[in-house]
Amino acid sequence: MLAWTADGAHRVSCIPCGHVYGRYCLERWLLQCGKKKAPCPQCGKRYKENNIINLYVPEIAVPNNDLETQVLMLREKNESLEKQQAKLLEEIKEHKVLAQKRQIMLHQNVIYESTSKKQKMTELTSDGTPDAEPIASLTEDIDHRNLCSFVLQNEFLVDGARVMGIDASSQVILTSGRGPGVGAEHILTKISMFARQGMQKIDLPPDTKAIRDICILPRGHAVFASLGRKLSLFSMATNNVVLQYNLPNGMLLVFDIRQTSAPLHCMMGLSTHPVHTIRSAVDGSGSRKVFSASSIGPCIWDVDGGEDRPNLLSGMENQGVCISLACAPPSSDLLVASYRPKVELPDDSATPQAITPQSPAPTGSGKLGHHTLLRRATTTSFAKDQTCSGNVSDLRMSKSAIIPCGGNQHLFAYGDESLYGVRTWRLPSFQTYTDLRPHRQPILDLRFAESSTGERYLGCLSAEKLQVFTVR
Repeated sequence: MLAWTADGAHRVSCIPCGHVYGRYCLERWLLQCGKKKAPCPQCGKRYKENNIINLYVPEIAVPNNDLETQVLMLREKNESLEKQQAKLLEEIKEHKVLAQKRQIMLHQNVIYESTSKKQKMTELTSDGTPDAEPIASLTEDIDHRNLCSFVLQNEFLVDGARVMGIDASSQVILTSGRGPGVGAEHILTKISMFARQGMQKIDLPPDTKAIRDICILPRGHAVFASLGRKLSLFSMATNNVVLQYNLPNGMLLVFDIRQTSAPLHCMMGLSTHPVHTIRSAVDGSGSRKVFSASSIGPCIWDVDGGEDRPNLLSGMENQGVCISLACAPPSSDLLVASYRPKVELPDDSATPQAITPQSPAPTGSGKLGHHTLLRRATTTSFAKDQTCSGNVSDLRMSKSAIIPCGGNQHLFAYGDESLYGVRTWRLPSFQTYTDLRPHRQPILDLRFAESSTGERYLGCLSAEKLQVFTVR
C-alpha cells in the first residue's frame, strides 16, 4: 500500500496478470513467501522475479480523497459566496426598510397605549369602574407575523424526481429519479443550489432500483436506501457507489461505514412493515436515541441501552396508517406524526351507523388525514398534544419537517395534496402560518437543512420542479 514512484527502488511495476504495484513491494513479497514464485495479492496468479515489468510514466499522482473533497467543497463555497455577497447587500437594504416600518408601528403603539391609559384613568375617576381591556399590542402582532420567513432562492426543472438530500455546507442537492428512455436505470442528479447550470447526471449500478430516501453524511458522503432492500454508500467526491448492504424489513441496523462485512448492531422491530423514516437524536442525559416510523406508528429505540426492541410511542396506537415523522433538531423534544385513514373493507352484515365527520371534507385531491404533535415528557416517553387535519396522499409516504425559528418557536411543514405546495403551521397550536409557492404536481419530498455556519434552507421537490428557499 506504499505510494509508487516514477523511478527508483519502488518504481511503478506490473506482473503478468496485469495488476500494478511498487517494485519494492513485489520483491519483498517474494522474499516473504520464501519461494521463487509468489501469488498476486489480488488475483492469486503466481509470478517470478524476472516477471516483474517496469512501467515508464512521466509523473505519479497519489489521490487523497480527503483533500480532494475539501478542495471541491471550498471551490463550490467560494462560488456561492460571491453570489451571496450581492444578495446580502440587497437584504441589508430590505432590513433597513423593515426596521423603519417597525419603529413607526412601535411609535404608533406607544401613542395608542398612552391614549388608552389616559382614557381609562378618566373613566376610573369619573365612575370608578374600569372599561374593557385594551386590544393586544402591535409589538406582539409583529413578532407573531415574522416568526420565520421563506425567500425563494432558486428553482430547477427536474424530470421524474422522487426524493432528495441537502448538503447545506457545500450547498449541493442530490435528487433521484429514473433516467430517460424505456427501461432506463435509476440515476442521481447533483445540483448546485445557487447555479442555474450546475446539474450533473450520475449513473448508478445496474442493480440499483428506485431510491426511497437519501441522507447526506459529513465528509462528502451520502447514503440512500432503494427498493430491493439495498443500502448504498455514495462518494460525492468521486460520484461512485463505494459500498452496498442488504437490508431486512422492520429492523434497525447500525453500520460503521469504514467496515464492509456486516452491521455493528441488529435490532428487531415491532413488525415486518418497512421503516420509512429514521431520525437520530441525543437526549438530555447524553444517551443516543433513534426515532423511526413505519405504517404502525412512531417508535423510539435505545441504541446505547440494553433494550433489544423499540417502544411504540404512548397514545399512538390505532391512529391510522403512519406516513411521515418529523423531528425538531437537534434534541427532538418535539415530534409530529402524520397519518392517513386505514382502508376498511365494507361489512355487509354490520348494522349501518351514522358517521359524524370530525373535520370538513377536503376540497382538492388527496385524502383527509391528520398530523399529531408529540412533546417529550421524560427521557424515553412522549405525551400526545395537539392534532390538526390536512390533505395527505392516499398512496405515497411524503416527507415532513419541523423548522426551528428562534426563541423556542417552531413551524411544521408538509406537502398538502390540495395545494400542490407546502403548507406550514405554528407549533404547538397548529395555526396555519403560510403556504409556499405551489407546483403543478404534488410535493413528493421536502427537507430542512442547516449548515455549520448557520445558513438554513428548505427544499421542496415534485416530479417536475425543485425549489430552494432560504429560511430566515
